[in-house]
Amino acid sequence: MPAYRGADGAALHHDVLGADAAPPLVVLAGGAAAHPSYLGDLAGLGERYRLVVPHLRGVGRSADAPLTSRWQQADDVDALRAALGLDRCTLVAHSAGTRLAVAYAARYPHRLAALVLLTPPADHLVDVPSDAARIAAARSGDPAFRAATAAAEEGPDLGSDGAFATWRLATAALGYARWDATTQAHAGAVRYSLAAARAFLAGEGPADLLDRLRAVHAPTLVVAGAQDAVTGLAPVLAVADLFPHGRVAVIDDCGHFPWVEQPAAFRAAVDPFLAGSPR
Repeated sequence: MPAYRGADGAALHHDVLGADAAPPLVVLAGGAAAHPSYLGDLAGLGERYRLVVPHLRGVGRSADAPLTSRWQQADDVDALRAALGLDRCTLVAHSAGTRLAVAYAARYPHRLAALVLLTPPADHLVDVPSDAARIAAARSGDPAFRAATAAAEEGPDLGSDGAFATWRLATAALGYARWDATTQAHAGAVRYSLAAARAFLAGEGPADLLDRLRAVHAPTLVVAGAQDAVTGLAPVLAVADLFPHGRVAVIDDCGHFPWVEQPAAFRAAVDPFLAGSPR
């Protein structure tokens, strides 16, 4: 597995999917602190691009690295960019990973070529009432969704990574528009690190974060699932307005994992954006 040095000299690791000669994309997993294997090759995106997927601090092969917050890990992302020999990088981030991508955009806007934010949590960025409850209500007749809602209301067991993973699996149906064999298999393969998640989510951003994002001139695509009961839809749409060159793609019949639930529609949204973005 390829390795690089973090901002503090820590040994960090990343996966590479795709041909060495293909254009690189740095891909940030969510969770927070989920093992990035749940991303797969993003519905075949690795056939066209070289996906560089870091194992964030405390996760996978970077499990022994000192834990830091997403704000500090923005420096790790820039260290990875430099290790790849890139003057600017394109970031593709999912869910909680978009928090790290936003931190990077705020700290290193001149090093960002393009930005793709997949189903980003938005309550820390925009003051738009969430419609997640309305989206969830439309699924109330689904027994699996009702069971997942009940588990979510009980709250997580934070006693161990295994106990937390069991709770997350019990609530997993909330994250998908359909709870079928494909989505169940995907949900069952996700692994988490509680300690890394706590560190990742710690700390407040800079007071001028929104002003910094308004100064990010890299083209930005926000991908939303129309039935995403995790983030809602309305707040996610508003995230694109924070960026001068932000745009939105809404994928129908889709929850929080568009490349799993609607791979063709996901590629139809992402491919033209990446093809037209600078390197």
